[in-house]
Amino acid sequence: MHKILIEDIEQEVNGTLFYEFNEFMNEFNSEISADLTLKSLGQFIKIEGTIKGVLKLTCDRCLNEFDYNLDIEINETFAKYSLQDEYSQEFELQKGQFIIDLNGEKEIDIYDVLYQSVILALPNKKVCGINCNEDMFMSDENYHVHDSRMDVFKNIKIEKKD
Repeated sequence: MHKILIEDIEQEVNGTLFYEFNEFMNEFNSEISADLTLKSLGQFIKIEGTIKGVLKLTCDRCLNEFDYNLDIEINETFAKYSLQDEYSQEFELQKGQFIIDLNGEKEIDIYDVLYQSVILALPNKKVCGINCNEDMFMSDENYHVHDSRMDVFKNIKIEKKD
């Protein structure tokens, strides 16, 4: 398990715990490594560090698999207790003000924190490279790309009404 007790963080020298993660994550079918610092700041826990790995992604243009080098910084703040009472009115969040509410939980799931950070770091449009050109596949009439994900549409029948 990758759950860290808040009590363990607080008992470390200066309330700072160093955590290394190096494991295969099935969700990404890749080895992910992270060097994290977890620091107790009174009512808050701050997690900072880097996440690295090489993910296998599928290009949205040509559907070929390619390696995506992941190298991201993580900077998360967790409130140990509920913030709802303190911030009951609506207000606009500024940069650096996003805080995850633990609602009194006694531990932080590092695996979940890493998973969410990687998901948020992935590009919206996954392209294998700047030279990937989907039009080259459209111009060759003899070339056919079969995408099994599209097979479900073969059974659709449209009735024309006059």
